[in-house]
Amino acid sequence: MKYNIIPAHPLLPPNVNPSSFLLRWSLQDTPVGESSRNGHGETQFHPEPLDPDQERPFRYVGSPASRHLDNHLLTMVNSTQKSPDDVVITLAVRTPLAKGFRGGFKDTQLDYLVYSLLKKVIHKSNIDPQMVEDICLANVNDGRAAYKIRAAALAAGFPNTSAASSVNRFCSSGLKATQDIANQISLGNIECGIAIGAEMMSAGGHPTPEPFHEAILKSQDAADCMQPMGQTSENVGKGFEISREAQDRFAAESYQRAERAQKAGWFDDEIVPITTMVKDPKSGEEKEVTLTKDEGPRWGTTYESLSKIRPAFPDYGDRSTGGNSSQVTDGAAAVLLMKRSTALKMNQPILAKYVGATVTGLAPRIMGIGPSLAIPKLLGKYNLTLDDIDIIELNEAFASMAVYCINTLGIDPSKMNVRGGAIALGHPLGATGTRQICTGLSECRRQKKKILLTSMCIGTGQGMAGLFVNEVL
Repeated sequence: MKYNIIPAHPLLPPNVNPSSFLLRWSLQDTPVGESSRNGHGETQFHPEPLDPDQERPFRYVGSPASRHLDNHLLTMVNSTQKSPDDVVITLAVRTPLAKGFRGGFKDTQLDYLVYSLLKKVIHKSNIDPQMVEDICLANVNDGRAAYKIRAAALAAGFPNTSAASSVNRFCSSGLKATQDIANQISLGNIECGIAIGAEMMSAGGHPTPEPFHEAILKSQDAADCMQPMGQTSENVGKGFEISREAQDRFAAESYQRAERAQKAGWFDDEIVPITTMVKDPKSGEEKEVTLTKDEGPRWGTTYESLSKIRPAFPDYGDRSTGGNSSQVTDGAAAVLLMKRSTALKMNQPILAKYVGATVTGLAPRIMGIGPSLAIPKLLGKYNLTLDDIDIIELNEAFASMAVYCINTLGIDPSKMNVRGGAIALGHPLGATGTRQICTGLSECRRQKKKILLTSMCIGTGQGMAGLFVNEVL
């Protein structure tokens, strides 16, 4: 038999010998190389030089035993390869994250925060607003979010030809908005769009949903969708034996990492300052303030100090506390996406490539472990393993679920939430998915790392995960 052999790919990992991988892939029906079998029955190739201008479909010619490894390596090549049709991120910025009910955004309305961040997106990207074809707002608690994103976008400077919508998949809403815009670009429906996540938890919401119809409550899983998030955390802690000590030690590390990152200025390139009004609760006097940094990190937090905090959900258990659970937070984050060819045409800096995202479901009563299912599902779609991932942003809804996911998946803690997570920074529900992209890509740039994975659990029993390739090395 005769085959044409592809040359060593420049994006193959440096420790991979091309002769052990690429010689098992061929271009179909191209008689320019000879093959023979050695004494062990293995195929050996004797290729002639390849015409670099010749393009033909690949065909696998290796042994079945080597196919799994080769598929894995080829997927790595395809995930990092650059194509004009790639969906890329050219800007990823966020507001500071402020304490709910008592922080710098406590008197700020959702529409104003979204408006302010969209103006920053136009200014920092220097993009012509007319090029943006769709804007998707991720938000959980505001029933009028679709009105507010449309009005805020128009006021920020986008023309009335730029469409707008809102999306809600609870804590994954920001990643869902990113996926929705990316899918439109990938399908050729639009060439440029913005995913923005925003949540004003100071405005309240609907923590206790109205009871479902009696016909729905006949299903135990359906009834469990009404369980408060704190109850689901205690379910995970008790059901999977995640001790209070393990949770407090994890939370202390989150705070200490956030403190270290904040002191070192690591957040500076992802945060844009926001000017707003704050009302004094005693005098009622309003004053203008400009927020420039996150309010959540509590410098000097230790395991010992966290271990003294009382349980937050005593009706359900004694392991989750205000110190080892995510903070109630106000904030927003935005991601500008477009086709690679469009970015090059518009002279936009390409920060990263969007590879893909996926979602999965599980029992609502243990919703916190969603990432332990979503992450393997996503990696499986791209034939990758956690060893291929450089940086992981996993939302710390509760320490119980974070510790479970680390233990179950075998996550290297040094890769995960390097700058701290939602326990220390806060969890503005609709914004978390986009905030993780901002933080994760910034950390990839700082460490000169390539592959970013983001993931989060989702109320009512779901999990989601996203994959990105940093291109600023």
